Amino acid sequence: MEPRWPVEDRERCERARGVYHACYRRLVTQLYAFTTDLSEAQDVVQEAFARAAARPGGFTGIDNPEAWLRTVAVNVVRRRWRRRKLLDLIMLRERAVQRHVDAGPSPERTDLTEALDAIPRTYREVIVLHYYADLSVEEISATLGVPGGTVKSRLSRGRAALAERLPGYRTPTAAPAKEVRHA
Repeated sequence: MEPRWPVEDRERCERARGVYHACYRRLVTQLYAFTTDLSEAQDVVQEAFARAAARPGGFTGIDNPEAWLRTVAVNVVRRRWRRRKLLDLIMLRERAVQRHVDAGPSPERTDLTEALDAIPRTYREVIVLHYYADLSVEEISATLGVPGGTVKSRLSRGRAALAERLPGYRTPTAAPAKEVRHA
């Protein structure tokens, strides 16, 4: 005999399934641009969904599940980066430094992905959230826990850093002033 689940659990499961199908690909794309590592992006998005499932009410009480999942995933990535940085420091201290040469970029990596990977993480975060996730400055500020002015500054500096790394990319320049003749 098949187990019967309470109606609330079935509804919660259906809502989670709907959110998953509606948001998963978009979130992975955004986190891929954020991390430049597809498997890490998939992993952190899955972890965000697992954390939502572990909550007593699931997505109950969350006005915007996609924004909540994105914030959780971004925080997971940031925590991993901090741990990785600490681990690298510990490992380098305990053994002789070895020269590490990365393989050349694979064909599927785009110029934009390489440029995003090359700019500082703080700039990459706001660029990805603004252009890939289509978040406003205020939403980015809330997601990252930094002031709006900081977000604007990082967006400006991030765009400039990308412009340096992307050949053929130009930032819009002001049109020359038209001469006005008085009669």
